Amino acid sequence: MFSRWARRPLTSLLARLPSQCEVCRAWPSRRVCDACVARFAPPTARCGGCALPVPEGVARCGECVRHPPPLDACLAACTYAWPWPECIAQFKFRGEAGWAGPFATLMRSVPWVEPALEQCDSVLPMPMAPARLRERGFNQALELARRLASAKTDATLLLRTRETPAQSGLARAERLRNLRGAFAVEPLRAGRLQGQRVVLVDDVMTSGASLFSAAEVLRLAGAAHVTAIVFARTDPPH
Repeated sequence: MFSRWARRPLTSLLARLPSQCEVCRAWPSRRVCDACVARFAPPTARCGGCALPVPEGVARCGECVRHPPPLDACLAACTYAWPWPECIAQFKFRGEAGWAGPFATLMRSVPWVEPALEQCDSVLPMPMAPARLRERGFNQALELARRLASAKTDATLLLRTRETPAQSGLARAERLRNLRGAFAVEPLRAGRLQGQRVVLVDDVMTSGASLFSAAEVLRLAGAAHVTAIVFARTDPPH
C-alpha cells in the first residue's frame, strides 16, 4: 500500500486534501472558493483587442478601433483588484507556484479560452530576462501555460533579449518604444511559426505594451493568428 502511494507525486496528493479559501477563509474549500470566484471574478464584457471592460454588446473599445492592436483576441479572467493583487504577489514574489493551478482554472472558465487553446498550434508563455528568472526562480507565465495546455506549451520559442526600464508613468506609445527589441523568436526555430495560430500567456496585463510587442515579433515571424490569455487585467486610469 505504501509503495503505491509513494509513487504518486506529492503535489497530486496535497491537491486532494481539504483546504481553506485564501480570500474568505471558508473551510473546507479549494484555494479560492466558488463564492469568492463569483464575487471577485464575475463574468465581464471585455474588449476583444485589449481586454478592458466595455459595455455589453460592444466588441472593441474606441482605442482598439482607432489603433488596432497586433492581437486577434485578448482574454482576461478578472480585473486586477482586491483580492487578486495579493494572491498574484504570493504567486510571483513569494515562490508559491501552487497558485498556478487555481489561476489557470479561472482562466479556462472565460468564454473563448477553451476554443483558443484547442485551435492553436503553440502556447507561448511571456518570457523573462535571464537575470529576472534567476532572481525569481521560475517564470509564472510558464507555470500558467503548462496548466492551460501542457502538450502545446513551448518555453523556448519566444525569447526576452533584455530587461526594460520601469513602464509606470509612460504613455502607451512610450511603453511600446521602451520595449522595442526586447523580444525575439529563437532564430533556428522561427520557421515553425509560418501560418501558425499562437496563444500568448501572462499573469497580469497592465497597458498591454509587452503583449503587443511580443505579438508583433510573432507576426513578423509569420504567425497567422495571435491570442493573448491573461489572468488579471488592470483597469484604465481615471
